[in-house]
Amino acid sequence: MTPSTGLSGNQKRKMKSASRLYAVQALFQMEHSSQSYDTVKAEFLEHRFGATYEGEEMIDGDIRHFAHVLETAVNYQASIDQMTDRALVAKWPIARIDPTLRALFRAAGAEFRDADTPPKVVINEYVDVARAFFEGGDEPKFVNAVLDHMAREARPKAF
Repeated sequence: MTPSTGLSGNQKRKMKSASRLYAVQALFQMEHSSQSYDTVKAEFLEHRFGATYEGEEMIDGDIRHFAHVLETAVNYQASIDQMTDRALVAKWPIARIDPTLRALFRAAGAEFRDADTPPKVVINEYVDVARAFFEGGDEPKFVNAVLDHMAREARPKAF
């Protein structure tokens, strides 16, 4: 885990983007394995940030951003899930969608609660996360539509 001081703006953005991907993975893992927030957070910080997979080193994430997104998603899961439900078609409640998408919507919903990052940036970042998980599929378009609806509800003045 590299400290963010002395890094270029581009490197800091990459670390923040990586932290979003890690947050989605962590939220998925928490739901799938019923592990606690503390357990999953510690695992990611100790073993996943900067780890090497298939000979390729993963980028370090922004630790503070990762922890904030994860904690906000956990603490406000019910209200984020309700916002996601309102953005989904009536016949597709959040409980019926892919668990990776559910984790993605929770992470993005956590960021919509804060005014730090413009909603359009949050949408673009999580559409990129969807592309990483669902390469070549229609899921990124679906994610874009749902997140647009969520962002307009959470931060209407930004549009």
